[in-house]
Amino acid sequence: MDGIAVRIAGHKTRLKWHRLRRSMTDPEFGTAVMTAGFALGASMELDLRVRGDGGFAVLHDDMLEGETTGAGRVADWTGDALGATTYRQSGDKVVLSERLAAMMPSAHPEALLQFDMKDDLDVVGPRGIDHLADHFGSTRSPIIFSGGSTALIRALAERLPHIPRGIDPTDRLAAIAPGRGIAAAEAALLAELRDGTEPDTCYLSWELVLEFQRGGLDLVALCHAEGVRVDAWTYNLTDPAGGFTDVEWGEFFLLMSLRPDQITTDESRATEAAWLARTGGAA
Repeated sequence: MDGIAVRIAGHKTRLKWHRLRRSMTDPEFGTAVMTAGFALGASMELDLRVRGDGGFAVLHDDMLEGETTGAGRVADWTGDALGATTYRQSGDKVVLSERLAAMMPSAHPEALLQFDMKDDLDVVGPRGIDHLADHFGSTRSPIIFSGGSTALIRALAERLPHIPRGIDPTDRLAAIAPGRGIAAAEAALLAELRDGTEPDTCYLSWELVLEFQRGGLDLVALCHAEGVRVDAWTYNLTDPAGGFTDVEWGEFFLLMSLRPDQITTDESRATEAAWLARTGGAA
């Protein structure tokens, strides 16, 4: 069981490996899992932080202490120095963007690697944009850019128009709905989908998707009508070995019935196994 996808009524929903993990027992950003994912054609996600020399490192936090053996701000380190540090969880050397670029030719045609950009445009700056263009712009790399900074995604769209992009309006939609209602949230989402970033994928919290569905607005259908795919993040079973509880099953089945294109999870293999156990393997 590879944890690649689950199906309902003929519709395939990919299971994206959050922070390069198929299981919570895997270390975050493990290169062994990324290599396996490239071979299998998996959808995977990693986080990027800009370095002081304009390159990037595969890290979630802006400070090094929590994830690595280094200390201080990621943005103060060069690639040479940062490449000598290791992840605390795995002991592997911190992965730099140069290494990612070198791995791309080995990827299965269906593999997809999400670069979730954790810095804003003013932090990434022209050097960061140039670095991404130099290392990932000349080939059809199996990547998609995403991030919370709309300005950064728009800048990437202008510089690297052939590389897909994603947006995540979850926080903004969640802030609108309580005071201004569903109609205002719908208008806000449509505005973001049409604002020039030309997103391939819209990343939405799975809880928000179900909340809006129960309120009468199908966010997945709205995005699909705009030609935009949907990734529902981040769904994890409470007990991966035990499968779905009845409550979890109700939530997950409703989510799947909306036909998202992708579900982000740290437990892709357990989720696939739990789905097949409940459905009897029906596609």
